[in-house]
Amino acid sequence: MAADHHETPHRGMITLSIMLATVMQVLDTTIANVALPNMQGSLGAAQDTITWVLTSYIVAAAIATPATGWLADRFGRKRLFLIAVAGFTSASVLCGLAGSLSQMVAFRLVQGVFGAALVPLSQSVLLDINPKERHGQAMALWGAGIMVGPIAGPTLGGWLTDSFSWRWVFYINLPVGILAFFGMLVFLHETKGRTRGFDLFGFAMLGLAVGAFQMMLDRGEQLDWFGSTEILVETALAVCAFWVFAVHIATAHGNTAREPFIDPHLLRDRNFVTGLILIFVIGVILLATMALLPPMLQNLLGYPTVTTGLVLAPRGIGTMISMLVVGRLVRAVDARLLILAGILLTSWSLWYMTGFTIVMDRTPIIVSGIVQGLGLGLVFVPLSTIAFATLEPRLRTDAASLFSLVRNLGSSVGISVVMTLLSQNTQINHANLAAHLTPFKSVLTEQVEAAPQALGMLNAEVTRQAAMIAYLDDFKLMMYVALLVIPMLLLLRRPKPGAAAGGSAHESAVME
Repeated sequence: MAADHHETPHRGMITLSIMLATVMQVLDTTIANVALPNMQGSLGAAQDTITWVLTSYIVAAAIATPATGWLADRFGRKRLFLIAVAGFTSASVLCGLAGSLSQMVAFRLVQGVFGAALVPLSQSVLLDINPKERHGQAMALWGAGIMVGPIAGPTLGGWLTDSFSWRWVFYINLPVGILAFFGMLVFLHETKGRTRGFDLFGFAMLGLAVGAFQMMLDRGEQLDWFGSTEILVETALAVCAFWVFAVHIATAHGNTAREPFIDPHLLRDRNFVTGLILIFVIGVILLATMALLPPMLQNLLGYPTVTTGLVLAPRGIGTMISMLVVGRLVRAVDARLLILAGILLTSWSLWYMTGFTIVMDRTPIIVSGIVQGLGLGLVFVPLSTIAFATLEPRLRTDAASLFSLVRNLGSSVGISVVMTLLSQNTQINHANLAAHLTPFKSVLTEQVEAAPQALGMLNAEVTRQAAMIAYLDDFKLMMYVALLVIPMLLLLRRPKPGAAAGGSAHESAVME
């Protein structure tokens, strides 16, 4: 059982320390993106191989995340936290010192393995050191770090790269990691471990499924998806491994696996399973939008990197404001109503974005960003609270690792889908627009004859317009995805006052 929350000493310092570690890890999912062109020249990498700097980190983190619960039980949560922070920080420094692509990929793999535990551990610690009535505020603070980090990453990465070097994208983690490490070392108390066997077969199957799935998503667009043998193999591996894992967990008895890798009790909790589905969709919308907006602003509207970051910053401000408010509202207002309001705001912002044009000023970008930030904040905090509200404390770390894994998978799926559709729709739109530009248009014929270079300029403009339409199609798709999950809210149940998260399994099952 969790310790008495009201007697937790140094709660503020513990919170500060673990949030430093969390923000450090979350920033690294996007901060290196803008530095890739600089890394490519410095490391002597090709265009199609430099992306392994991102892929290696994502795949390693995805495979290692589900093991967080078992590792915390085996070694103790404080010890695992310290090992993860020290390993992640050291690997970051090695990434900054890398002299070749192979070294960089190896160090990013290590960074992903150690960083995988930081987010689920921080969530479970915050839930344990706060009383139930403060869980909403705790999740607001945690969610602010989780959601603002990816938004601020490209801006910070661009500034560090332009002002210093791409290596500082990794060196910046050193002072943050040191502060987080010593803060936890001094203030965080160790949890009692429990004897728990390691389900090697279950972990291997889940790791293979997640790793193959991530590889398929990261390399699909580059390899023309299912026209590639590699993508077909990775898809088959992911499907087969996940099927074997699901059967293994469902049939885990004394003769097969005394303790399956994922505790079946997690998947019997309706709130938690519904929360997984909803957080998957939030992952799709959060990072998919961030993957679309910077290239749209830079390539189509001609914004420089720094201006792009400043224009997108209000989105993070909206998220922060929303989370600060909803952290208190969740104690008095039904969490399901807050989630509904958040989804509707997010959907409205995406609808508003479908009206973007190439000749617009910054106002629509800022307005839609603030509204979307407010909406995502309204969803994330109450969802993180209600999903864990009916779980036993002993399941929190396992649940947090699964929660983080599903959110990250949603982000990967969202980015892959929208970027693939962007590429395909740009080509389709270009063909449709070009079909209206024929030699029989006298005005066009006269201009081309007068200035032969006008034909190239015309084609470039058609390409810009076609790409803009493709971006609008992606925004519309994400709006529909957000609206389609609203019926899922009917599956959530608000726990009765006696069904605290720290209660017994029987109490946790009591719902309205």
